[in-house]
Amino acid sequence: MPEPRLDHQQMLLKADDIRQDIIRMLEHAGSGHSAGPLGLADVFTALYFSVLNHDPEHPDWADRDILVLSNGHCVPVRYAAMAEAGYFPKEELLTLRQLGSRLQGHPERLRLPGLETTSGPLGSGLSQACGMALALKLDKNAQRRVYVVMGDGEQDEGNVWEAAMLASKYRLSNIIALTDRNNIQIDGPTETVMPLENLRAKWEAFGWHVIEVDGNDIPAIIDAYALAKAIVEKPVMILAHTIPGKGVDFMEYDFHWHGMPPNHEQAKAALKELRTLRGKIKSEAD
Repeated sequence: MPEPRLDHQQMLLKADDIRQDIIRMLEHAGSGHSAGPLGLADVFTALYFSVLNHDPEHPDWADRDILVLSNGHCVPVRYAAMAEAGYFPKEELLTLRQLGSRLQGHPERLRLPGLETTSGPLGSGLSQACGMALALKLDKNAQRRVYVVMGDGEQDEGNVWEAAMLASKYRLSNIIALTDRNNIQIDGPTETVMPLENLRAKWEAFGWHVIEVDGNDIPAIIDAYALAKAIVEKPVMILAHTIPGKGVDFMEYDFHWHGMPPNHEQAKAALKELRTLRGKIKSEAD
């Protein structure tokens, strides 16, 4: 059966634990992406502990929702959330990016129960989701939904917009996509590399219902997904405005952390900040 829902305070603490695990994973691996996973911790907390119908003890549960991570380089946040939810032991998180590990730098579908797709090439996730959503429609399965998490920088890719047209044409209202609108990509600010705005108007022009939300406000994220589920005539895009590197002051808003892990001293400083919720509480580890 699905996991029991958490209250607001439990969700905040869960998101903080996920951020700490991301820092530990990346430091231990010595490679990987910091900014995006930290910024998405609130979204993945909302997904795994409120929004998704899923069962960690039975990852192939026939009535489960499907979650597609299109921006696969952000997978540390998904691994951390899955471990918190009980899909595998948290100790395994420290095998990130190691040879033979189930936790590769991009998710591999056959490696880990609970992963529905393999992702790597940016822009592919929405196309994969369209195929799944069409299959559910053909099976007349109105209960299951396909959730997609995408980056904003990957929307430079043309196949994103091909999938957007297809989803609109076939009225795939069983797709709920979310764009991590953190305004950075590996080479700099998105609006410098390849301007995306007006992003809302673009998605609306492609026939999607668009919801904008603070992507670091867990109750607002949950409400946005609830509203998305009520849209029955078209696919939904949630534009989640997030802070890259959220929770670590020297990482926030800095695009250089898009594809860079912390070293030991940086990880130590980041964990102290996260453990104390930026000095709001005293940490026994200090």
